[in-house]
Amino acid sequence: MSSPKRNEPLLYMEEHRVKEDPQDYGLADDVFNMEIFKKKLQVAIIRNDEDGLEFDMMGVYPAIANAFRRLMLSEVPSMAIEKVYIYNNTSIIQDEVLAHRMGLLPLKADPRLFAYRTEESSEAGTEQDTLEYELKVKCTRRKDASKDQSNFDDIYKNHKVYSGHLKWLPKGKQAQIYSESMVNCIHEDILIAQLRPGHELDLRLVAVKGLGKDHAKFSPVATAYYRLLPQIKLNREVFGKDAYLLQSCFSPGVIGIDENECAYVKDARYDSCSRNVYRYPQLADSVSLGRVRDHYIFTVESVGSLKPDVIFLEAVKVLKKKCRAFIDEIEAE
Repeated sequence: MSSPKRNEPLLYMEEHRVKEDPQDYGLADDVFNMEIFKKKLQVAIIRNDEDGLEFDMMGVYPAIANAFRRLMLSEVPSMAIEKVYIYNNTSIIQDEVLAHRMGLLPLKADPRLFAYRTEESSEAGTEQDTLEYELKVKCTRRKDASKDQSNFDDIYKNHKVYSGHLKWLPKGKQAQIYSESMVNCIHEDILIAQLRPGHELDLRLVAVKGLGKDHAKFSPVATAYYRLLPQIKLNREVFGKDAYLLQSCFSPGVIGIDENECAYVKDARYDSCSRNVYRYPQLADSVSLGRVRDHYIFTVESVGSLKPDVIFLEAVKVLKKKCRAFIDEIEAE
């Protein structure tokens, strides 16, 4: 999908520095104007699937783009295991390491269906703000295993503890509202520990709603980042061997070569801006590299409890709430 054409303020990428457009106002921001902002703001969805969300945000200031990134990382809530009660742990993993590992298990539970725990909440929690699980696994030797077998799966039973071993313990009326598939771990094959005969785990786990700014385990995204849209311009025609050399200087698919062995810009979007072209004197003047200063390419990969597009919409809601609270403070003064 190609992005809309606009009057684009550029950052030029020279061999050893980044230079602003001499016809532009440089790196300083204009005075903010709401009407101009609304006219310039554009959002285009490039990809939205199970692997993640990629969209373009155009006509915004760096602070606004970065605000959405930070909100998705640290202020969109999710459910995660907060407390681990260890009744028995005879494995080789220390209690504190095991507890930390349990907290990082991604849960399917939709955080929008739960409330935050408050200081007034009881330690046990309620059905509105708490999920409970148990993990009981004991490793034993298989009676039918022969002495000459070397595969641990044939010798031991439950010698590997996976996230699928967690068992949900419904509180109150939770069993009537949620199914086990709605609140269990997103992946059932996450390896937690390896045991040997005589080793045993007996844990009770308590999951609550939280924010990534309090602990990274509550962050709903695996990654959320943005980059500026690359812009590549050929200053002259490049043919033959130089064309193929030019093509190798950029990421795959960025530079194409036509039937006359002449290089052309095929798709600058996914260029990594490595500036390898400046390594070759015969090509150094053939290309102008730049980045569009107000065109941000966002990539959002969800951990799994919320879809990437929902995470972004939740970030927008958080920002609106913050703005409303700030406006109320100003008006109160």
